[in-house]
Amino acid sequence: MGESFVGAVSHYFGKPGVAALTIAEGRLDVGDTIHVVGHTTDFTQRIDSMQIDHADVESVGPGDEVGIRVGERVRIHDNVYRVDPD
Repeated sequence: MGESFVGAVSHYFGKPGVAALTIAEGRLDVGDTIHVVGHTTDFTQRIDSMQIDHADVESVGPGDEVGIRVGERVRIHDNVYRVDPD
């Protein structure tokens, strides 16, 4: 199973458990699996929904700032990878 770098965490909102991501390359779609890696962060999860400016979106690409609900705490500058299906 391979992974492709897509971006990094730019902010974390603890109360709702939402990570703001800056997409640097590639694309993310609802239903994709991401792997979040940082100094103390390392988990994989499926994307159930994404939002840009409080509006639901199905896919994002380079330059987009997107909010994704995450199951664990993330930190600014954690890297985000899309897990490529086999």
